[in-house]
Amino acid sequence: MTQALLIEIGLEELPAIPLLKIVSNIEKSWKNILEEYKLSSDFEFVYTPRRLVLKHTAIPSKQADSTVELFGPPLVAAIKDGEPTKAAEGFARKCGVDFEALGRAEKNGKEVLYFKKEEKGSDITSLLQEMLEKWMNSMSFGKMMRWGSRTDEFIRPIRWLQVRLGESSVPVELFGVNSDTKTYVHRMVSYDAVEVSNIDSYESVLSEGAVMLMPKERESKILAEFDALESEYNIIIERDRSLIAEVVAITENPKALVGTFDELFLELPPEVIITSMKEHQRYFPVFENGKIANKFVVVSNAYTDDYSKVVAGNERVLKPRLADGLFFYKNDLKNGLSTDGLEKVQFIDGLGTLADKINREKRIAIRLLGLYMEKVEAESSKNNVELEKAMDKAVSLAKADLMSEMVYEFTELQGLMGYYYAKALSEDEVVYNAIKEQYMPVGEGAELPRSVFSSIVAMSIKLDTLFGLFSVGRIPTGSKDPFALRRAVNGIVRIVTAYDLGFNIDDIIVLLKANYADFDTKLLSDFIIERINKSLDANPSVIAAVLASGERDINEIAKKVSALNEIVSSHAFKEQFSTFKRVANISKDVDLDGDLKIDTSLFKEDAEVTLYNAYEKVINQKYADYKTQLEALFGLKRELDSYFDDVMVNADDEALKTNRLNTIGSVYKTFKGIADIKEITV
Repeated sequence: MTQALLIEIGLEELPAIPLLKIVSNIEKSWKNILEEYKLSSDFEFVYTPRRLVLKHTAIPSKQADSTVELFGPPLVAAIKDGEPTKAAEGFARKCGVDFEALGRAEKNGKEVLYFKKEEKGSDITSLLQEMLEKWMNSMSFGKMMRWGSRTDEFIRPIRWLQVRLGESSVPVELFGVNSDTKTYVHRMVSYDAVEVSNIDSYESVLSEGAVMLMPKERESKILAEFDALESEYNIIIERDRSLIAEVVAITENPKALVGTFDELFLELPPEVIITSMKEHQRYFPVFENGKIANKFVVVSNAYTDDYSKVVAGNERVLKPRLADGLFFYKNDLKNGLSTDGLEKVQFIDGLGTLADKINREKRIAIRLLGLYMEKVEAESSKNNVELEKAMDKAVSLAKADLMSEMVYEFTELQGLMGYYYAKALSEDEVVYNAIKEQYMPVGEGAELPRSVFSSIVAMSIKLDTLFGLFSVGRIPTGSKDPFALRRAVNGIVRIVTAYDLGFNIDDIIVLLKANYADFDTKLLSDFIIERINKSLDANPSVIAAVLASGERDINEIAKKVSALNEIVSSHAFKEQFSTFKRVANISKDVDLDGDLKIDTSLFKEDAEVTLYNAYEKVINQKYADYKTQLEALFGLKRELDSYFDDVMVNADDEALKTNRLNTIGSVYKTFKGIADIKEITV
């Protein structure tokens, strides 16, 4: 038999971001509890700002009866001199019977004590208290709170509770609140509790009280109103998905409204306006003709026939935020960009101040500029000397805006404000663009710097952080990476592959390590290699094969992986690959670093001559890319198959055997110049 089950936990307003972070875990936790208590059934978890709700249309009214088999100690340990031992008596107590009631069974080849019993399933009403306590305790929001005289804690105080099973209200107590048959609706409808006659009427009671229970419905309503506003005002509303999710979580009765602000604030950089709106007020920016407009959209939670006061109130709240921003902006422009003061700002213990970090970054940037000068010159009209001066200026000013009033107020705009200030102060275009792009890419799939010049600045910052933190022992462990060093390596990988920049890990370490305290650079090298393994999108065995070849240049690794992965992913490759696995297996006893001399005078079979000629042709060609070279090498399959069919590699004659092993070993060694094919699995 099944019944409907409704659980509503009423709270003071939940903070949206902590809730959204664990929504999936909350749902998963209840699913696990249902499985643990043998009450698995479909359910729906939903939320509003003031309630967490579980809805079952059909949950078992009781657990199924079950048969439990218990195996005890071996008889040799259970009975001594005809009397039960303490182990036997303990097993009997566990089974809830006298020793005489225990049976015997065989387990793992030994005769042991055994007991079989039928367990009646418990009624769900007797389990819900315990189940709900477990569920509440499983919710890890991070910062929790206590209220009243209670010692237990939750994210917000519990104010009401409903546990309805079929037509009944199940008595449950959580955090001192007893379950009953009432709920609370929108505060602008009523502050008093509202009776819910039965489960079927629950959602209609809420709806009549201006509460939209389902998050998906609230989201759909918001997006539909965005569409209508865009059409009415001829505007584009920025639909930030994370902000929409947050607004859905803090509204029971969402209503999208358009507000305006004074056009004089459009003097501010768009990012300042957007940040003021989104971060502090949860407003959505509005654009007209591709530019930010002096409008915003607020999603109100009010319930009223006249929203004009709501709009006016939000306009009034935004104005001082923008006024502050404009004041900071003008002050910063008047003061100019300067790093004065950064020598007093500590970076990380053991690595000095931010001024020290800038000096290290400049040394790295100039060295990288030397490595990539040809590519930088190709995208610029400047000569070497001008580029070096511009690079020094870009790195010198990259963190200057940390001393600005704007960044003090809006820390997330660091770098971006430096770009606007440098541009307004007539710095060189390559300088202010590099300042803007210094932290790119900020994550997987994020935008890259738009030039090699800017990329060098971004790489210098990442490399100094990597080298610096490794030199003082701040190495990521497990999932902990507080300084985002893994992301830094991923960014370097993306930059060098996007701009085709040579980046030999060992050479770079030798080039830069003198700037830091002595440390085990192999740890850093291994860390970078491990991140390459994670960041490239390819068959893991293909990545392993390329890395096993000994290649240390990140860009070349990526090219080789891409070429090999394309070949390995083809439908025909799996059938063909056994031949090359055999090449690798035969070559395992060949000294590939030795002299793999092939004496053609020792050839006795036509297949030897054919393979040798084909191989010589392959290795003496020039190839445009690794894929073409690999295709030529894998194209030796027919000759290799004939060789294995007609030639006895492990001949009795040692000279003949060595010559034949050297032939196969040479093919394998040529492959290994790109990838160690023995690592490939398909």
